[in-house]
Amino acid sequence: MTKKLEELFELPQADIESLSKPTPENAIEVTKEALTNLEKIENALPQIRGLEVADIEMDSLADLATNSYKDLMDLGMQVDSRFSSEIFSVASNMLNHAITAKTAKINKKLKMIELQLKKATLDHKINPAVEEISNTPLGEGKALDRNELLKILAGKKNEE
Repeated sequence: MTKKLEELFELPQADIESLSKPTPENAIEVTKEALTNLEKIENALPQIRGLEVADIEMDSLADLATNSYKDLMDLGMQVDSRFSSEIFSVASNMLNHAITAKTAKINKKLKMIELQLKKATLDHKINPAVEEISNTPLGEGKALDRNELLKILAGKKNEE
């Protein structure tokens, strides 16, 4: 099948063999550079300000739209039926704006949580699990899987 792919993409044999090598010669340098870039990004993130202000603004807009909805609904009940339909339509738009503001706030919080989870996953992949197990005090209630328990037991047998 690789011969067919070579012919299809017009690749010489040497290029396919070079792609099958698992690690480049400069993998350590590339990894160090990526880690330094990640540290720069991580140091820049806490300096971002104004995230709480956006929450307060979204809350105030939602409250304003909800109050306008209530006022328009009261007005729609008091006017003639020919005019009330337009007022109720505007009131429903106000309620829609309130829901949109609350949804935007929730979506922002969910995105922040997602980014925190991705960062925690990356930190967990970088740090070896063995260090975490050895640094875990007893009685903390940390759940270990079978492989981690076997590693701990194998390490104790080797020490004795």
